[in-house]
Amino acid sequence: MVEAEAVVSGQQQIPARYSRQILFEGIGPEGQRRIIGARVALVGCGALGTVQASLLVRAGVGTLRIIDRDFVEESNLQRQILFDEEDVRQVLPKAVAAERKLRATNSLVQVEGLVEDINPSTIGRLLDGFDLILDATDNFDARFLINDYAVKTGTPWIYGACVGSYGLTFPILPGETSCLRCVFESAPPPGLSPSCDTAGVLGSIVAVVASLQVAEAIKILTGRRDLLNRRMTVLDLYDNRHDQIDLPPREPGCPCCAERKFE
Repeated sequence: MVEAEAVVSGQQQIPARYSRQILFEGIGPEGQRRIIGARVALVGCGALGTVQASLLVRAGVGTLRIIDRDFVEESNLQRQILFDEEDVRQVLPKAVAAERKLRATNSLVQVEGLVEDINPSTIGRLLDGFDLILDATDNFDARFLINDYAVKTGTPWIYGACVGSYGLTFPILPGETSCLRCVFESAPPPGLSPSCDTAGVLGSIVAVVASLQVAEAIKILTGRRDLLNRRMTVLDLYDNRHDQIDLPPREPGCPCCAERKFE
């Protein structure tokens, strides 16, 4: 049976659980080795984060650190695929519940669930040493903080957001692409933009956006930056909309990536 076999690549045996991924020409044995050796940080473990975490762990990423300070609630179960009713009854932190589920999914991956808050005093300790950062947050303050850190350290990260049936995502490669402050000069005023708490959200748009984020992550981790979609992907599943929008060029006056003022 395939599950009892292993794929031999050079001097390294790759577990057979990744055989179907290795058969994909875009990854192959060398790409899988890179994935196995990669370290990824996931900021947030709600709707987007649970889908991203599941896909990354199943793909075999070597280390996944999950950072989230919230607890599992009943309203999360509609879209946050790593959690169940028992997690709600136990009032588990999302990072703890996710770590348990993911370790049971793939024991070969080092999963770290940290019940912490990303802020200016903790971000270096929490994100230093990782190859890639994935955004699964729900506010611009956290995203601008991630952007500052990523530009300062040269770490690629992938933005993602969704509400209602609408979502968008794009990768940010410091020194190569626009940073978040080039795209969004400032955060919208509190209460102005719809949120999942006010407008709701479909589980299907969450799954689509998170899957697109992980697809771009795999390209980065396997060294195929040439294949990255360097445009903003915008989707609305109810309006049957799927657009690719050119990102603005790097802003010469950007306080972050041009002037390197990390607020």
